[in-house]
Amino acid sequence: MQYPPDALESSALAFFAERHLATLSLVVSDEEVHVTPVGFTWDNATATARVITFAASKKARLLEAAGSLPASLCQVDGGRWASLYGLATVSSDPQVCADAVRRYGERYRPAKDRGADRRAIEIVVTKIVGRIPD
Repeated sequence: MQYPPDALESSALAFFAERHLATLSLVVSDEEVHVTPVGFTWDNATATARVITFAASKKARLLEAAGSLPASLCQVDGGRWASLYGLATVSSDPQVCADAVRRYGERYRPAKDRGADRRAIEIVVTKIVGRIPD
């Protein structure tokens, strides 16, 4: 089923608030997809998913080199699942990173302080597909 990112029902919002890990897939080329496990947060007001990371991570390096890449986040819990699609970018801006770290702490647990090494990946979500029953 397809879900509108700008009008999610309460069941989807609850699913994106529960503590689950996901996979982040970055489409690097026609022949390469980088997939890695991540925690992510959902910003319903802007239809943006965020992942915190650090400068030396492969996902941050790929995004810094490309500027932006097509991306997917996939979260699974038994028969419930959702894939979020959009364009990913990475930021080292201290305010953007602090907001992403705060949101991560609310969903998962407080993140380690990485100082200037912190990066925040933002995915402006344009499509969500999955199975999120009421």
